[in-house]
Amino acid sequence: MSEDATRDPARPERLRKRKDFLAARDGTRKRGPWFTVEIKQRSEAGPARVGYTVTRKCGGSVERNRIRRRLREAVRLSAGRDMQPGTDYVIVGRRDILDAPFAALAAELTRRIRNRT
Repeated sequence: MSEDATRDPARPERLRKRKDFLAARDGTRKRGPWFTVEIKQRSEAGPARVGYTVTRKCGGSVERNRIRRRLREAVRLSAGRDMQPGTDYVIVGRRDILDAPFAALAAELTRRIRNRT
């Protein structure tokens, strides 16, 4: 079975290339208390794509990886279903995510992604 056949259609693909992350910076920004979401409509069709960024200012590698894991899980459980096909999302995490209740984090991320404009 190929990866495409087993892939959940609501689950966004990952952004992997630096140029895609930089392109998303030119899009709309939605600031939240724990993160910023950069949203950019692509010219080509396809599934939604998401990338995660956490700067070294947020802490050491352990803290940065925990922030990224919490964001990935919030997207997987709730926000991924609201992502529009043909759109790139870059989520820039902040250190406050580590102390945020997960339910509130997931709800806020879903709210920011749903209100694209």
